[in-house]
Amino acid sequence: MLEYGLFYIAATVALISSLLAITRYNVSHALIYLIVSLLASAVIFYVLGAPFAAALEVLIYAGAIMVLFVFVIMMLNLGATGDVQAHLLLRPRMWLFPALLCLVLFAEIVYVLLSSERLLSGMVVTPKTVGIALFGPWVLAVEIASMLLLAGLVGAYHLGRRYLKDSREGATSSPEAAP
Repeated sequence: MLEYGLFYIAATVALISSLLAITRYNVSHALIYLIVSLLASAVIFYVLGAPFAAALEVLIYAGAIMVLFVFVIMMLNLGATGDVQAHLLLRPRMWLFPALLCLVLFAEIVYVLLSSERLLSGMVVTPKTVGIALFGPWVLAVEIASMLLLAGLVGAYHLGRRYLKDSREGATSSPEAAP
């Protein structure tokens, strides 16, 4: 019964943070909520008895891919408006709710790790077995996911480049810039 409660707590955090990631207008706020959602799914994996999948979720998705998204946001440097928005992120009301969601996940994972009994009994899956499964019959799905991420990165770069080009052309063709 306890494992169901822990699962539903982590699933609720994942659901709330995913909805907030979708509905945020500011890209930085959406990125923070997406990271919380990925951490919640890692807790779900761990509670369900898949610690290797939880570690992969944290290392690959919440770590490496989110760093890639941060670099894309940095590439889209919006100048003075971007600086003002980055300064607004330092206000406590901007990071208080994501921090609260992460605190719930942290308390849950500490409780799971400190419990004396194993929450779920199951078969131990080694990294070698996961690798053979992923790059055996599921190799096409892995490659499609990697191409989707690459397409997202290229699309974000071109959208940002077009936005900067349009804003530069608008600044030079404005009536105030004419002599």
